[in-house]
Formats: sequence, structure tokens, C-alpha cells
Amino acid sequence: MTISKGDRLPTTSFAKMTENGPETVSSDDFFAGRTVALFSVPGAFTPTCSARHLPGFIDKAEELKAKGVDEIACTAVNDPFVMGAWSKSAGAEGKVTMLADGNADFAKAVGLTMDGSKFGLGTRGQRFSMIVKDGVVEELNVEAPGDFKLSSADYMLGQL
Repeated sequence: MTISKGDRLPTTSFAKMTENGPETVSSDDFFAGRTVALFSVPGAFTPTCSARHLPGFIDKAEELKAKGVDEIACTAVNDPFVMGAWSKSAGAEGKVTMLADGNADFAKAVGLTMDGSKFGLGTRGQRFSMIVKDGVVEELNVEAPGDFKLSSADYMLGQL
């Protein structure tokens, strides 16, 4: 079942890269007591994700925070080393927290997976964004396959 507006996020975990290596992050702890702008991309370093999706959130980080967002986070079905390298190469550090969903546990738990097998990618998370307040989905924007409209930082700004 796909998650909907008003639903509480399921309990899963992510990994994020730190100075001391990968660190496990509980979804319950990460989203508790604050507003998070979360977006999911099919993969780090992939064309639309690197050229438009992540850069949009980096560029609009201050505007999102001015509208009440406490943290901006990106998730992808990649390992924390790849997500850390992508963050550095894109200049996302300090603006967007990269949450690795290496086994697609989060994407599966929210019902937003896609099959990228024909591209050699296996199971991935769909392209989507959500505004999460204290663990509850306030807004959910799921893209049609191949689209990039509803999950952008600009679209999310209009929802805040």
C-alpha cells in the first residue's frame, strides 16, 4: 500500500555518511518533532537527479527553511558512500542531508518503489517529495514515470 497524506511514516532506518563513516539513522528519530522536506530520487549521479532535482533543493534551501522547514533530506537506493560522494560533488553539504536507503527498505515501506531492471538498476525508489511534520506526511508529490514536475523544490515551496 502506498503512503498517503495524513499517514505516519513507517519505522525504518537509513544510513548517512559522517566524518567517522556510515551512521544508522532511525526514521522515527530523524523525523520526530520537526518539519522535514524529503525528496527521493531513483539514483545518485543519474541525469535528472544530478542536473535538476538535487540542485533545485540546494538552491532553494534557504527559502524552504524560511517557510518553516527544519531540514531538507534526499533519499535514494544507494549506499552511504555513494550518497556522501554525491553530496560533496554537488555542494549539498550543510544544505541537504543525504539518507542512503541501500536495500530500498524505506521505499518499500512507503510503497513507492520502481523497477529499474531494464536499466541495470534493480529496485529503486520512485521520484517523489513529501513534507513531513513530526513523522506525519503533510504533503506527498509522486511523479509519473519519467516526469520531473511535482517533486521539485519550486513545487514544494508553493505548498508551504
